[in-house]
Amino acid sequence: MPRYIAFLRGINVSGQKLIKMEVLKTYFQLPGFENIVTYIQSGNVLFDTQETDVVGLRSLIEKQLSAQLGYDVPVILRNLDEIAAVIEKNPFSEQMEVTGKKLYVVFLSGVPDVGLHGAIDAYKNAQEEVIILGSEVFIMSDGIGNSKLTITLFEKKLGHTATMRNWATVNKVVKL
Repeated sequence: MPRYIAFLRGINVSGQKLIKMEVLKTYFQLPGFENIVTYIQSGNVLFDTQETDVVGLRSLIEKQLSAQLGYDVPVILRNLDEIAAVIEKNPFSEQMEVTGKKLYVVFLSGVPDVGLHGAIDAYKNAQEEVIILGSEVFIMSDGIGNSKLTITLFEKKLGHTATMRNWATVNKVVKL
């Protein structure tokens, strides 16, 4: 049975859209969903289902969350194989050990047109490196807190819903 990770965008950030993970877990008790697990407060929910229609799953989850919470929560879905592939294709794996910088992954809802990649170049700086591979954006940074490379920027410039996770979270969810 396929295992999915739902990365929720914009919950429990800066005191906004607060939800406890044990409550969130109950919202995922949908027909056909099994082995539901949440991981940390940023909105990572793992579950098994026979359903393979990712667009339909995403829509079902977003409708459920909207009905339960009273506001929209964008969801990015990946299966375990896709997360394993993200880890495998990390373009900064060798640099991470040398530089001590932190790695972040922006998960996009789709693959942006290659012609849009250049729109991000104007926001790069000496402290950050950015590489777009498929539907993920890898950011190597001294710290993302004051970065101009925000989720909103990626959504606007690349034309897809986005959410970001740090490298430790990406590596942890694949093991849950």
